[in-house]
Amino acid sequence: MTRLAWIDTAAPFALSRQCELIGVPRSTVCAHRKPRVKTSDDVALCHILDELCTAHPFYGTRRMVVALGRRGHYVSRKRVQRLMRSMGLAGIEPASNTSQRHPEHKIYPYLLRGRAITRPNQVWSTDITYIRLPRGFVNLVAIIDWYSRKVLSGRLSNTMDAAFCVDALQDTLSLYGAPEIFNSDQGSQFISSAFTGLRKQTEVQINMDGRGRAFDNIFVERLWRTVKYEDVYLRGYSSLGELTAGLSDYFQFYNAERPHQTLDNQTPDEVYRNRQGRVATIPDHSKDQSVETETVEKQGSAVQLRAKRHP
Repeated sequence: MTRLAWIDTAAPFALSRQCELIGVPRSTVCAHRKPRVKTSDDVALCHILDELCTAHPFYGTRRMVVALGRRGHYVSRKRVQRLMRSMGLAGIEPASNTSQRHPEHKIYPYLLRGRAITRPNQVWSTDITYIRLPRGFVNLVAIIDWYSRKVLSGRLSNTMDAAFCVDALQDTLSLYGAPEIFNSDQGSQFISSAFTGLRKQTEVQINMDGRGRAFDNIFVERLWRTVKYEDVYLRGYSSLGELTAGLSDYFQFYNAERPHQTLDNQTPDEVYRNRQGRVATIPDHSKDQSVETETVEKQGSAVQLRAKRHP
């Protein structure tokens, strides 16, 4: 019997005191614990947090606690923080000490300030969102073209590792070629060596949202809101297979049939193919100017969306 087996979480002694008595680091005990399985209450709270975050992306954990309380769910802020962290959610409000970078994270130059996007395949963008299911949730990554709003690729995964993001990028590059600039936030999936390495191999310039650039990924954020309110929340998918097929159909509809007011009621496929559409702008609050975007052209409108399961 190892000393780790002497630890009793039901004992009246604190875990730190037990570790001290038997001479085992507390971090070692925590590392050998089984991953916590979400309870049905946690899943229900995650679904509500998803709705609240989609409707009010500026809500932080304090406001989420209040909003949950108004719905009859009285939970602690610590629990909300844990659930939002597991979902990859965070309010867009500035928080203290958020400008600190990971020491191993390479700093890439900011390429979009004051730049007019005027050529095909000039800027793509990506992000990850939470998609709810009755017994849990999965993560959806999408890659879109800025100007046409065309969804170029999408992938589902039940983990938050980088593999499904790399798969989406590989398929998008094989179908549409390489853009000049690829924009993302500084999430762990997008700063991983596999993801950044693939972009470097194709000579894509890497641009990452940084300090004061909350609006850079606004096109993908708008896509998430549209997908959830027009499809996910309405259909209430019961399984990963249903969700995969349903999102494939919706993205096909989104690209080829759904008119966009900001595109003069054209579809993303039409703007992407014809290179004709209204110029979109992103506020640049640092210099009180805006960034213009232009269209891209490539044949094909179907989005290959597949689920990636992990043991």
